[in-house]
Formats: sequence, structure tokens, C-alpha cells
Amino acid sequence: MNVAAYARVSTDDEDQANSYASQVSYFTEYIQSREDWTFAGVYADEGISGTSTRKRDSFNRLIADAESGLIDLIITKEVSRFARNTVDTLSITRALKKRGVHVLFVNDNINTGDNDGELRLSIMATIAQDESRKTSERVKWGQKRRMEQGVVFGRDMLGYAVRGGKLYLKEDEAEVVRLIFHKYANEGKGTHVIARELREAGIRPIREKDWSNTVILRVLKNEKYVGDLCQKKTITPDFLDHAKKYNHGEEDMVYIRDHHPDIAIIDRDLWGRTQEELARRALSQEQKSKYSNRYWCSGKLVCGLCGGRLVSHTKHLKNGTLYKTWNCLETIRSGRAKIDGFGNRVGCDCGSIADKTLKALVSFSIEQVLCNSENIKSQLLRDIAEISDIRKKQLDEKALQSEIARLQKKKARVIDLAVDSVISNADAKIQNEMYSEQIYDLQRRLADARQADATQENEIQRYRRYIERMDSLLGLDVTDEALIKEVFRQGVLHPNRCVDIYLSFVPFGFRICYETSGRMDLFTVKVLSFDMID
Repeated sequence: MNVAAYARVSTDDEDQANSYASQVSYFTEYIQSREDWTFAGVYADEGISGTSTRKRDSFNRLIADAESGLIDLIITKEVSRFARNTVDTLSITRALKKRGVHVLFVNDNINTGDNDGELRLSIMATIAQDESRKTSERVKWGQKRRMEQGVVFGRDMLGYAVRGGKLYLKEDEAEVVRLIFHKYANEGKGTHVIARELREAGIRPIREKDWSNTVILRVLKNEKYVGDLCQKKTITPDFLDHAKKYNHGEEDMVYIRDHHPDIAIIDRDLWGRTQEELARRALSQEQKSKYSNRYWCSGKLVCGLCGGRLVSHTKHLKNGTLYKTWNCLETIRSGRAKIDGFGNRVGCDCGSIADKTLKALVSFSIEQVLCNSENIKSQLLRDIAEISDIRKKQLDEKALQSEIARLQKKKARVIDLAVDSVISNADAKIQNEMYSEQIYDLQRRLADARQADATQENEIQRYRRYIERMDSLLGLDVTDEALIKEVFRQGVLHPNRCVDIYLSFVPFGFRICYETSGRMDLFTVKVLSFDMID
């Protein structure tokens, strides 16, 4: 029978690395010593926890190969090496058993092919899972004690580097932090405006791809910049899935005031004024819900000049009717674009758009898509076919797996040659490292190929949903406000009466230039140009 082994260690320190190599060497020799067994390779994960199978690439590849009929028997050191999650252990071994594949746990003397195999396995798996729970609790307890002692956990951030549990000031980045606080608290600028001005100044963020209001808010709310330290902002409630979530009071945070006052970037006064201003400008959750649902396009309109959001403005006309427009918030705050007394650029020249005009243009866009739905669907189907052809060419999974298995056999052969003194230990080490690098490179290529394949599959499914959605909209009233609200994804307002319209059921948008005629409360909208954009 075809027999494969599985080995795993959960950390990358030297002792565990020796254990990893020992497991691989042991199982290679163990399988090859049996005349009735055919060596099908050693599948190994290094430096990965056993409480979840989600990130164990070699383990998942092993199960897939077993389910494909390439493996008849799996051997592993003990239950805790296979999985520390009772549910995973039992569900996987049951699924394998249905396909005639058994698992042999050498140290625990358990074979899932035996009559009492599952009973004994469930007991051992439960013990392994509980040991993981105890280990997780001990680690959490130790981390919290170190946090209370002032040890910093986390990664580098704008203005600070984290090395060995300590913060180190990065003065060039600290200037950017001071600039952000100054613009917000002293100049009264919003987070969107600050993000835009940093982009225009050619200042790049450290971790994120680009500046945004969210990135600016994180800076303004980070207590480290005033010299304090708050930790356990995120927690891991479940030791089995390791999923992090924000700490909303489930566990006590660790807050140390004046943790690093000698390298604080801003003073306590500026910090206090900033937090007060953040609280003043923030809306309650009830207010946010109220305003986000108040209008059909709330939160979906962006200024094409400054990148700020558009807000609603309603005017009461003399005849008693209401005239609603959407205006750039920066224009409302500062008027037309200009340079203020401090040398800063404020205001915006984008202008506004009437709500009635915007609604008519969205309705027109929906109508154009539905009138040309057959051509659009044909193009989407061609795109799907093209992506499918690319997928067939780029992922040769069996070839990569076969090459990995071949190199693993070569590694095993090197060990045999060293044991028999045919080659020296030094030569064996060099060859073993060479094969390990080649295997790692192939495994990385395989993972990249699988990721690309999954991305392309998602794109195909997205295009298919576009087609289904288009079909479901045929025959509906394109002027219905409920329909318009549902399918309108985003609008970008430009000067000179141009607007970009993006709908939720096509992968592209439209740039529309228009003109209006008639009275303010009674006018018509004429489309001058209608062009497709990415």
C-alpha cells in the first residue's frame, strides 16, 4: 500500500527544528523499511499550530492526496501532531476511513482501522485539545504580566519602531505625526482633507498603501504618541481558530500612563484637545444610522477634485417646494479653492449637482445597461472563457506535486547514504539543504498558483452574478427610487457638469456630461455624452 507520513512542529526555535528534522528522518526510514509499503512521501508543516487545519498547507495537501486515492495509510507520531482540535481530528479521520484510508498514530498505538480506534482516538484528541487550552491560558497569562511590566507587543508604526519589547523613536516619521495632529486640532481640518494633503505633499504612509480618513483616525487615536501605552486592544477568544477580534470589554486592557514620556511625539495638551475634538465631531451610532439611511445615495458620493464626500443641502423655494443638491463638504466649509493665511490650500471648486439630476442620470445609466444587456453579457461570457483558459494553462498542480515528491525521495536517499557512510554528514547536510530549498520554492509556487486560481474563480463567479442580476432587472421600472437606491454603487462628481456613475451589477462605470434647462424647481436634464470607464 502507498504510505505517507505527517510531521509538524509548532514553533521555529532550534529545539523544535531538530524535532522537525528527526520526525522527517524517522518516518522516511520507518516506511521504507517495510517491504509491503510503498513510500509516498513525508508531508510536513514547520512552525504552525495544530489547533486549526486552515493554515497547514502540507496537511491539507496530504488529505487531498489521500482523498484522491494516492495514499492508503497515513502515519504520524501522535494525536497532538495530527491535530489538537477534537472536532477536526474525528471529522477528518472519519472522512478518510470512508475512502478506505486509515491513520496510524505510532506513539499512541492507535490505528483508525481497528474496531476501537475511534473511541481511543476521541479520548486522546480530547486530551490534546485540553492541553492546547491550558497552554493558551498560560501564554495569555504570561503575556499580560509582561504587558503590565511595560513590555511592548506589536509591530512598527508611524513614528516608532518596536524592537525587543521596546519603542524607539523615528524622528523623520514623528514629524508627520505632529503635522497630522496640528492639522486636525489646530487648523480644524477633517481626516479626508488631511489624507489628501499628505498625498499631494508626496508623503507616503508606512504600513498602508495610501492615506485615508481611517488611517488618519488611527493616528489621532493612538495613545502611544502622547507617551502612554494601551495593550490588549484585540483579543483571541477562541484558542482553536486563533481569530482576533476587537476587545469591547470582554477582557481588561493594560493601560500605562507615561510609559515612554522621554520619546512622546506630542504633548498632553495637544492630545487632550484632539480627543475632545474627535468626540465633538463624532456622531452617535443612532445618528450615523439615521443619516446614512436618510437619502437614497447617502455615503456613496465623492468629490472628483479633493476626494471629500458630498453632503445634502436643501433649499426652500418661494413656491413652497424643496430643491435638494449634493455639495462638496470642503466647499461648504471653506468656499472656493484658495490659499488661507497660513499658506494652506483650502476650499474646492467642484460645484454641486441637483438630487433630481443625479437620480435622472443614474436611471439613464441603468436603462442603457439593460438596453444593451445582451452585448454586455456576451462580453462577460467571453471574459469568463478567457479567464478559464488562463486557469487551465497556469496551474499544473499534479506536476508540481510530483516534483515535490521526487525531491522528498532524494532527501530521504541522502539520509540513507549518510547512515551507510557513503557520503559525509557535511555533504549530506549541503544536499539536504539544497533539496529543502527546492521543495520550499515548489511549495511556494504551488501556493501562489492556487491563490491565483482562487482569485480567478472568484472573478468568474462575480461576472456570473452580474449576468444573473442583469436578467433579474429586465422589465423593471428604472425610475423607481427603491431600485435606483439598490443598484447605485458610487458617484464621483467632476467640475463642468460631469459625473461618474457606478452600478452594482456591471464591472465598469459611466462618465456622463449633461446640461439642464428650465426653472430651478422644474427643469429637464439632457445627456451630452455617455462614455464607459473602468
